[in-house]
Amino acid sequence: MTISSRSFPAGQFALTIDGHQSTAYVKSVDGGFARAQVADDPAGGDVKRVKHIATVEVEPISIEMGMTGSGDVLSWIQGSWNKQWSRRNGEITHANFDLYETYCHEFYDALITEASFPALDATSKDGGFLKFKFQPENIRTKRMPGGEAGSPGPKVQGRIGSEVRQKLWSPSAFRFVMHGLDEMDRVSKIDSFTITQTVKKLYTGADRFPQIEPTGIKFPNITGTIPLQFAGSLLDWHQEYIREGKKDHAHQKGGAIEFLSTDRKSILFSINLNEVGISYAGIESSTSGADQIKRVKFELFMHHMELDIPKATGFE
Repeated sequence: MTISSRSFPAGQFALTIDGHQSTAYVKSVDGGFARAQVADDPAGGDVKRVKHIATVEVEPISIEMGMTGSGDVLSWIQGSWNKQWSRRNGEITHANFDLYETYCHEFYDALITEASFPALDATSKDGGFLKFKFQPENIRTKRMPGGEAGSPGPKVQGRIGSEVRQKLWSPSAFRFVMHGLDEMDRVSKIDSFTITQTVKKLYTGADRFPQIEPTGIKFPNITGTIPLQFAGSLLDWHQEYIREGKKDHAHQKGGAIEFLSTDRKSILFSINLNEVGISYAGIESSTSGADQIKRVKFELFMHHMELDIPKATGFE
């Protein structure tokens, strides 16, 4: 094989899951290769030691991609949160500057292990990206014809259009809803948060790589800020829940984080928050005479989150 002397670019990708190529813009890819654990054993009374490969496993794969066109991934995450685990097969195709395939990274029987949502900020003008991590049971990598001199190979289609579509969503397009609390839709910022799905690796029989099984899911606390003039009901709840000790189920709330289209007229998808309690609310540090709005920072905990993806938005 004659290898092209031209370097491969770092940021040209196409993601396919169960035979369906995603239209989302893939910003970054990391991991997913086989790693061996090396055992270091003594050899009798000799000062030398014998090293050899013990167990072998596959690294998790991390992908950062645009929200628009990520319907397949969101559905995968949705099932995981509901304990309806599904194993997916797919591939990540790396391409050169001309979008010709140079390298293919196939994965098999993968389970979602993390989903990270970007910080939401009413003043943001940047694009927002979904980060997710999944654990394959097996992988296969191969060079593609585009990596050979004089052989352009298959061309990755759809990436340019998806990159333009990604500009349709911004982290400023969101709404926070908390049932029973007035004006919580005035929340101006929500910090980035990550939901973690734990898995256990099981080495069985003569299999080279371990099997993976889901074991549990961890939902994080949500931290955000709201202007003080709109925080009256939030502070009242904080007073009742923490200072007065009314922390039973009846005083917990339900709510949602709604990801909106840029015109704020439609909901792309929502993260429903169930059995929500409050652990902190306080005025942020401020300086006398400073040109800034006084804000209240809050922290909420919840028993469970659910992804709600409307079918009529075209977000898929």
